[in-house]
Amino acid sequence: MHNILLTGYTGFVGTHLLTELEASYNISLLGRKSLKHLSHDFYQAELNDKSDFSIALTNINTVIHCAARAHIMNDDSQDPLAEFREVNTYGTLNLAKQAASSGVKRFIYISSIKVNGESTESECAFMFNDKHAPQDPYGLSKSEAETQLFSLGKETGMEIVVIRPPLVFGEGVKANFAALLKLVGKGLPLPFRCITQNKRSMVSVYNLVDLIKTCIEHPNAANQVFLASDDDDLSTAEMVALMAKVQVKANFALPVPVWVFNLAGKVLNKQAVVNRLTGSLQIDIEHTKTTLNWQPPYSVEHGFKLAAKKQRN
Repeated sequence: MHNILLTGYTGFVGTHLLTELEASYNISLLGRKSLKHLSHDFYQAELNDKSDFSIALTNINTVIHCAARAHIMNDDSQDPLAEFREVNTYGTLNLAKQAASSGVKRFIYISSIKVNGESTESECAFMFNDKHAPQDPYGLSKSEAETQLFSLGKETGMEIVVIRPPLVFGEGVKANFAALLKLVGKGLPLPFRCITQNKRSMVSVYNLVDLIKTCIEHPNAANQVFLASDDDDLSTAEMVALMAKVQVKANFALPVPVWVFNLAGKVLNKQAVVNRLTGSLQIDIEHTKTTLNWQPPYSVEHGFKLAAKKQRN
């Protein structure tokens, strides 16, 4: 049986991925915390440039590397970039070097669309081969990891696969998506009716997991970058309306002009928050679809419904 080493198995994506893969593959886990209710081989280690992963990598065919120091909205670290690099760049490269030395054939790295940048303009979507343009320490650490992984792959022959998702949602989602979903679920009037000109790409965890699963053995995945989305971009107004629909709530959307949001963002020093509400971030996944002969199997509404189900429970 194909042997996979999975990191980040306690995270949002990793949890769903483990559930999907364990019936078809022999899964070993590498991380800080054992999942005692599961029978998988577990190897405890910190993700940094000093850890020895060699035992965990014995007889492994594929590494799926989901673990990362996650993007933090209000990071109070004295040196955020150093903190992100320690895990996301140096830790990743250390794991990949040892994987190559152990004979691992393929290393799948779950990166971030933040490698491309924070936003898109005038319907000019991000492409898989765009020049890297990260704008924060998290995105930069991911960008540096990608570059070094592909260099390592050329040196060693280990196949590198990079997947860059945008916002990932589904059952168990947290942070801003969950907060907005909960707010819409209260049935209160919300001021988003006029935010119709932006478009944002998202990916349900179910589509992302399906893409990762496709990349485990697909011959065309080797040494490629794949952008991920549901291939159905939504404006903020459309997103809120869909959140109301799946929760069977009326969409009491108030017609507040976008300029009011922008003014409030400047006055309250919350422009980044406003930009996520009113700005665009679009992803072109044509390369992903054609290279892998892959289509997102689940609709946006499917992911919204399951996310809302979790909110109700």
